[in-house]
Amino acid sequence: MMCQVKSRAQNAPTLVAGIPVNYDESKVGDYILPDPLLKSNGKKVSSRKDWMENRRPEILRIFEQEQFGEGPGKPMEMSFNVFDKGTPAFRGKAIRKQVRIYFTKDTSSNHKMDLVIYVPTNATKPSPLLLALSFSPNSQAIDDPGICPGTVWKDGEKVPATRSAIGKVDVERYISNGIGYASVYYGDIEPDAKDGIRYGIRSVYLKSGATQVGQNEWGAISAWSWGLSRAMDYLETDKSINSNMVAIQGASRLGKTVLWTGSRDQRFAMVIASISGESGAALSRRDFGETVAHMTDTSRYFYQFAPRYHQYSHKVNQMPMDSHMLIALMAPRPLLLQTGSTDFWSDPKGEYLAAQAAQPVYDLFGLEGVGARPFQPPQDDTMLSTLGYYMHEGGHTVLPEDHEVFIRFIMKHFRLD
Repeated sequence: MMCQVKSRAQNAPTLVAGIPVNYDESKVGDYILPDPLLKSNGKKVSSRKDWMENRRPEILRIFEQEQFGEGPGKPMEMSFNVFDKGTPAFRGKAIRKQVRIYFTKDTSSNHKMDLVIYVPTNATKPSPLLLALSFSPNSQAIDDPGICPGTVWKDGEKVPATRSAIGKVDVERYISNGIGYASVYYGDIEPDAKDGIRYGIRSVYLKSGATQVGQNEWGAISAWSWGLSRAMDYLETDKSINSNMVAIQGASRLGKTVLWTGSRDQRFAMVIASISGESGAALSRRDFGETVAHMTDTSRYFYQFAPRYHQYSHKVNQMPMDSHMLIALMAPRPLLLQTGSTDFWSDPKGEYLAAQAAQPVYDLFGLEGVGARPFQPPQDDTMLSTLGYYMHEGGHTVLPEDHEVFIRFIMKHFRLD
């Protein structure tokens, strides 16, 4: 097992964007993490109320200003068009709805998002729901020919998407366990590109004449997160959904997105952040795999963050925050960090250590975390606690069998057994 891991690490890239990458534990170096329970006035958090009313808002503001940027609130002119009001799907096991969410008054513009929702046909009360933020249009993410094909970005315009036979989520797994499933495509909100601000939702909010956001204004991750909140705006109106039991899930940069979304929008009752890595759940001060410098390099993903975040590219020890504090913002709500054993670039151990460092906040609420155990081998499914961690055997992906773990986590913490 150890020989296999070492061999795979040796085959990983050691130079990305001209910046060295470390995969050697002996070279990680020493670091000191900020205390999530130490308030800006130098006093320690004394109670759950003190955390919720004082320290939590401080940390949230730090992430808004220094990393993700602060997006706008709910737009006054937003509207919903339920163009599929309830159609049997999956051989009658589920009822499908499709909703077009218009972000602006101009319904002919590109600023709209399609939401597909499935609930169990035999549900006798509003259903709990997993809302997935997908890299693919809904028609490509789910094997259901009744889904509207959707659109993708091309040269600054949205064009019809082609259907695909790969990467499908087995929605029936969720339905058979009494859990609804919904999906939105992140490209409907903002293009995942360096010039995406010219075409996505952020373009609507740019100051007159501006071509880029200000230093602590929102990056693409905050834009995608904003879109998830608009999906929740609709879900709160749908009587077939229990809006108090909505979990969100995303992978990689979308894992970062759902982690940030759950932190800033407490309407989401649970987060499943998959392989979120650097600038997500993995500790930035731990020099292993991808780093802030890799993330913010102008040839890579600088557009995903507030411009102010770039000042920490080579000064991570000067950051007033780290990922354990982002994780702590979820308390007392359930959070599952899902990683892969060979995903060295995303540093699965760094995510585990971050969960341990966030544990004091969950302890404040009397809630279980991963504990003090050393880093565990893959496929240990005993850490599905309120602050949970699961690492599959494999790399940077969500495997079909991971969904079984997601379902167990949802059923356990939504008390659906």
